[in-house]
Amino acid sequence: MQKILLIDDEIGALESLASWFEELGYNTYKASTGTEGLNLAKKINPDVVVSDIKMPDISGMEVLAQLKEYDEMIQVIMVTAFDDMETTIQAMQMGAYDYLAKPLDIKRLEMTVKRALENKKMSQKLELFSKEESDDSDFNNMIIGKTPIMTEIYKKIGKASASKVTVLVQGESGTGKELIARIIHSSGVTKGQPFVAINCTALPENLLESELFGHVKGSFTDAIKDKRGKFELAGEGTVFLDEISEMSFNLQAKLLRVLQEHEFERVGGENIIPLKARVIAATNKELHKMVDEGTFREDLYYRLTVFTVFSPPLRERKNDIEHLVKYFIEKINRKLHKNVRKIPKDVIEILKNHEWKGNVRELENTLMQAIVLSKGDVLEKENILLRKNSSDEYKDLIKNANLPLEDLEKTYIKRILDKTDWNVKDACEILKVSKATIYRKIEQYGLKQYE
Repeated sequence: MQKILLIDDEIGALESLASWFEELGYNTYKASTGTEGLNLAKKINPDVVVSDIKMPDISGMEVLAQLKEYDEMIQVIMVTAFDDMETTIQAMQMGAYDYLAKPLDIKRLEMTVKRALENKKMSQKLELFSKEESDDSDFNNMIIGKTPIMTEIYKKIGKASASKVTVLVQGESGTGKELIARIIHSSGVTKGQPFVAINCTALPENLLESELFGHVKGSFTDAIKDKRGKFELAGEGTVFLDEISEMSFNLQAKLLRVLQEHEFERVGGENIIPLKARVIAATNKELHKMVDEGTFREDLYYRLTVFTVFSPPLRERKNDIEHLVKYFIEKINRKLHKNVRKIPKDVIEILKNHEWKGNVRELENTLMQAIVLSKGDVLEKENILLRKNSSDEYKDLIKNANLPLEDLEKTYIKRILDKTDWNVKDACEILKVSKATIYRKIEQYGLKQYE
């Protein structure tokens, strides 16, 4: 049942409103001060809060600010006898759902509460889209390429999108694995449903488990309220698990069970929740080698590879570079409000002859930098700042016996990071240092992936 919290220091008005909403079938809670209301909100996690602005301890505006900081999904309706433009504007800027003046029209308040509840429900469904998609959604959901290898990928996308088959997308960093996943999602049976992405390297094991499966209040120290996980939030859409190779053995076992049984439980929970979403995983590692090495579960590997798509490196489809350049220039022009339209042939040749270790992502970043530097409508070759071959740079440094040690260290660390596609975990294993040391050196030397 939906929960409404009423906060007002006028006891008579508070009791009257509470009776009204109880008769309408809502779980209704009351607080006569702002502080009491905030404390109660953190205990009950209300769907809607109706709060007066003028109160003896803290103002309703402060209540609004703290509620939004605690849970931005709580819908807050502000009520006041002092109806003025400045306060109204401020309340709406701070995230209030609506602002009503006293004396209250009870029917209007009832309708406002209903709309607020509907808004929360819709917001929960759409928040995933708004976080994941940019203004240039049409541009961000296209794969460019006419080479035979890309044609085969289009065919695979067509087959995969027709059902909710589990898909594994493999390829080097920067080749567009997530883009392939998004197009599979938006081209077939999951079109219009949420696309939920999570990077398996971004969180430690316990937090990743909570992010995937959700948790119940009190299941661990920071679990102050129930939380839905990505599998639940995705509904009948898609869960995209990026860098699946970095998932711990323990979580691999739990994921295997989810894929086999099509159900899961929240951390600390007992209720079985059916899995309705499709799972797409991606990795830049060779999982079959990890299976042989004992670092990835064989049973999960076979479960994930029911349908596999290989995202090719740019060096294997250099004939697509000219198409990609035209596509990215149009996209970047829109984003930066530039008008770079002319591409000299020698620029195309320079781009075709580059090794592109960072693949399509590096190409896009290079073009963005060039367009930012452009002063006219021509993509000038002077502005094409390509990443140097780090191994050649290292050899040149070694030949110079008068260089300080830190210059050698800077170049060598950059070389290892480039070699591992900036996978900090792999770089740490090669350099035999901690992640903290790597991050400190990156900051100390101002290292960047593409420069």
